[in-house]
Amino acid sequence: MDVFLSGNPGAAAFRVKRYPFYLLNRLVSRYNSIIDARLRAIGLDIPSWRVLMILGEKSPRGAREIAEAAVINLSTMTRIIQRMAAAELVTAAPSRDDARVTLVALAPAGKARLKKARQVTAPIYEHLVAGLAPEEFEQLIALLGRLHDNLEPLAP
Repeated sequence: MDVFLSGNPGAAAFRVKRYPFYLLNRLVSRYNSIIDARLRAIGLDIPSWRVLMILGEKSPRGAREIAEAAVINLSTMTRIIQRMAAAELVTAAPSRDDARVTLVALAPAGKARLKKARQVTAPIYEHLVAGLAPEEFEQLIALLGRLHDNLEPLAP
């Protein structure tokens, strides 16, 4: 039997527990439910945490760039950024080079909240990857990247 058939939703041999997207969704859902409580304890929700983590790598960034990195549509991201700016976690201003681009940067309060968010989420991540050998982790990252790339030609 072809090993891929059990994960193919079009096959009679399909089994949900062999479907990669079920497994990925189950993993992300479990992870989010665990970190959500910890983030809420420090005054963050998951979308705001994503924005802080993305800006923690590079700040400022365009709102569209943040939306793409966070896998959130731009209109929703715009509302998240407005809410975060009102809470003084980020600043948002038109780009000097292109007024159509909104540049978002970490504000001092955002940097402090990012530090707390890293502290409360790091132990969960460490527990999640415990027992994986470095080469297994690298293989996991590579395989997830390949699956993503395989979908790219089909994207609208």
